Formats: sequence, structure tokens, C-alpha cells
Amino acid sequence: MDGLQVNLGNFDNQLHLRQKSLQQEYLQKSKALGIPISSLAIGELNSYPYKSDPQTEQWVSDSIEVAENMDLGVVLLPFFNKNDLRDDSQGKSEVISKLKNIAPKAEKAGVILGIESYLSAAEHLEIIDSVGSNSVKIYYDFRNSADAGHPIYEEIPLLAKEYICEIHIKENGKLLGEGDLDWARIGELLSKSNYVGSGYMQIEWSTPKGADIVKAYQHNLAFVNKNLNPA
Repeated sequence: MDGLQVNLGNFDNQLHLRQKSLQQEYLQKSKALGIPISSLAIGELNSYPYKSDPQTEQWVSDSIEVAENMDLGVVLLPFFNKNDLRDDSQGKSEVISKLKNIAPKAEKAGVILGIESYLSAAEHLEIIDSVGSNSVKIYYDFRNSADAGHPIYEEIPLLAKEYICEIHIKENGKLLGEGDLDWARIGELLSKSNYVGSGYMQIEWSTPKGADIVKAYQHNLAFVNKNLNPA
């Protein structure tokens, strides 16, 4: 792999990557292995919703400091499970308000907060426009958006160049190329849209049940290099 995304931690370990000593351990291991850390995620937001749980405001604020300390440009904010924003106008309003408050800190640190959700392109743009900061963008997942019923081949040209900070490449429970997404078309649309983002694409959830994870990722990486990397 060209890089690896790391998680801030979980509730039980008090999102331990906030500890500067652990940040240094991660950076030292990254250097020793020759595998850069590509970005940061706060997976625990799916269980402790940013839209409603007050303690998560501090988590997101702290994540910006972690990202700055570790020289990471993107923090993934997931909005699934308990944090799902679909059909939740109050939740979206709360998220907009919180992002407005934290955006100046992200801007100063040079960190982008990436929203990953089941929302449509229009709904994502509504949040971004309402927040009014270049430090809030979309963390786009083609599989999630397609599963939510959104026209991804229309959304990519609309969002890719300006609004997407990083992307997920996956086929849930299947190797890349064995699902129903047209990855060659996706790659072509990204290229035509002059998509750059953070420079990383994260492979996720593309290992069949019982499969060897190393062999699965070798396949998936070769697939990405063939179908999604620019010539």
C-alpha cells in the first residue's frame, strides 16, 4: 500500500491517539515500515453521534490537533448507524452549527474535515454551503452512495474537483471488480473531473468472507492501479 488510514481510537481507550506519546509511536512505526499515514478517522462517531452527543465536539476539536501534529491533511467524520443524517433535519442543523464553530480551527491547522454519509450530492453541498469553509468537504464513498440510491455517475463530475477531499474504494464483502460498480467508468469520470483530493484513495470492506486478507488486498490494489490511477 502507498499509505494507511488510522483511527483516533475508541471510547474504551479514550480515543488514545490524542496522546502525543502514542502519536510519536505511530509516526516512528510508519517511518520504520516505509508506509505513510494517509489520514485520520473518528470511527466512534457512528456509535456516539456528532449530531447529538456533546462529548463528540471535543473529539473533533482534538482530532484537528492530532492531524496537525502528525502532518495529516484529512480527518474522516463518518455519519452512519446512530449518526445517520438521512431524514434528520434537526441532526443536519446541529452538525452545521458544530462545524461552523470548529471550522476556523481546522482552517488554521490546514486540516480538512471530510463528511462521509448516505446523503445525496445536493444535501452534502447544502451542509458545505451553510458552513461556509474550505476546511469542510465530502469524503465520498461510491458504494455507500449507490446503495443509498444516488446517481453516482452524475454526482462525480459535480463534486469531484472542488468538494471531495478523499474517497473510499470498496465492494462490501466482495473483491473489487466482482460487484456491480463500473470502476473503469468511475476512474474515467474522476480523471475527466481533474480530481486530486488528498492524493489518497482508501480501499475498504473488499474482502470476501473467509478470504485471506493479504491476498484480497493484493488483488484490490492491482485492480485500483489498473482502473483508477491516472496514467
